[in-house]
Amino acid sequence: MPHQPLNIHAGTQIVTKVGVHGSNNALVHPRGAVGIVTRTPCGHEQHFLVRFPDGFEASLLGAELEVLKIFKDRLDPASAGDFDLEEHIIYRCIVGSRAYGLETEASDTDLRGIYLAPADLQWSLYGAPEQFEDNATQSCYWELQKFLVMALKANPNILECLYSPLVDKVTPIGERLLAIRDRFLSQMIFQTFNGYALSQFKKIEQDLRNHGEVRWKHAMHLLRLLMTGAATLREGLVPVHVGDRRDQLLAVKRGELTWEKVDAWRQELHRDFEQALTETKLPERPDYEAANGLLVEARRQVV
Repeated sequence: MPHQPLNIHAGTQIVTKVGVHGSNNALVHPRGAVGIVTRTPCGHEQHFLVRFPDGFEASLLGAELEVLKIFKDRLDPASAGDFDLEEHIIYRCIVGSRAYGLETEASDTDLRGIYLAPADLQWSLYGAPEQFEDNATQSCYWELQKFLVMALKANPNILECLYSPLVDKVTPIGERLLAIRDRFLSQMIFQTFNGYALSQFKKIEQDLRNHGEVRWKHAMHLLRLLMTGAATLREGLVPVHVGDRRDQLLAVKRGELTWEKVDAWRQELHRDFEQALTETKLPERPDYEAANGLLVEARRQVV
């Protein structure tokens, strides 16, 4: 992994050392502009994604920016200050293979969570970034309002965060959120989980057409999504851990089943998912009022 400048992480406020240009090479922000890092480099990629107060985003190399706190220290040590993302995280969990119970020795530890923007950031010209991605720590954090909106839309990744069996950090407001997590479950799950599963299926079909082979990890997650969706409709909770299906799903991931058998299993799970929709006791819509009440309560606490 390329060397990253010290102290530059998701949420760090920076000063540009170069002019920032947009389309047609037009200057958008001059040298010395202030922004906030919303995504750090991943793998061999060396660029930071920086968001400026007007909403413009640009990719900058580490050598093209400086930490605002260090810049201000040189000018006036008494004026130094910085936004510490960790202080504002209200909930963090482990997702992915470790939460699903599908981990192997080579599995990474993927962290997802929620941060509650402090008032001075929420009210500033920056506005609160909706999302921070720190690839160095394999973590991603959504601002509470963005997280709630996605949860109300039954986003599978977001709902799985709420029901992850591996919770790493939770504050009192995070506990309040977990206490009402069932309010985000509705019959919309049928459409969203099906949509994600179908997107995986399209990727598999494309791979078969273009390369004559299946990416078995995609096939495994397609099956897992259908199982999880059906179980959620029936049980009124999101069973993130696959339980006794682990061995079967890992066999798919290893390519030990033919695509014909996997596809037949997929069709069977689709039919079961449809049957679960006819049986579910979940409401047609999530509880928007409960979500809004939590957000207002949280905003009041940080004022």
